[in-house]
Order: sequence, then C-alpha cells, then structure tokens
Amino acid sequence: MPTPSVLFVCVHNAGRSQMAAGFLTALAGDRIEVRSAGSAPTDTVNPAAVAAMAEVGIDISAQSPKILRPDTVQSSDVVITMGCGDACPYFPGTDYRDWVLDDPAGQGLDAVRPIRDRIRELVVELIDELAPALGNPAR
Repeated sequence: MPTPSVLFVCVHNAGRSQMAAGFLTALAGDRIEVRSAGSAPTDTVNPAAVAAMAEVGIDISAQSPKILRPDTVQSSDVVITMGCGDACPYFPGTDYRDWVLDDPAGQGLDAVRPIRDRIRELVVELIDELAPALGNPAR
C-alpha cells in the first residue's frame, strides 16, 4: 500500500499548518507523508503555536515556513487548506479539503490552545480515514 501524502496550507505557514503537520507527524509517524506550506509565508513559526504544541509534547520549534509551490500541491494526495482562500492551485485528482479554524496570528497562548486542540481532533479523524488498517495510537 503506498504511503499517502498530506499537505497542510495556511497563509503564513506559521501557525495552523505547522501545528497540523506536527500532530500528523507525531501521531502517524511514517505511515503518512506530511508537508506544510503557506501562500505568503512569514520568516518564523508563531511562538504561541510553538508553546502550545510544546505543552502537549510536540516540538515544532525547528520548523520554518515554506512557500506554497504548485509541484508540492500536485504531488500531494490530500491538500488541507486553512484560510488560504483561492491562493492554492487546483489540480484534478487531488483531494482538497478546507478546515475552518481561527487564525492564531497575533494571539496569545490562551487563544491558541483551543485552535491546537481542534487541529488535533481533525488530524486524528484524518489518520482514521487515511490509514485505518494501521490503527490510530492517538485514540
């Protein structure tokens, strides 16, 4: 069975998409290829997102925002957007989904925690869908 690939996309690739990638990497391991990018990436990952993920034992501090490239989208099985609007290129055959989540940019840790927790829930559901035969250690 081929390894599915998931691309998380948000505007700055500094908060939501980085947290989602962190959860998917931690919970699915090498069962799912994980990518993230942004339509207008910033220079660094949001410190509140880093702190919120550290609270649950996931270190995303070494990650860096990446620019969204058409070839990354085209080579992904599932593309999950998080507020990037129409900036994501469309390729037939790619599974596109939109997760409606608040933007953690400029928010403090208390505001980021519920966003983090919702992302975790969505990632667990995604693992159940993409790799059901392998079990889900997050459950």
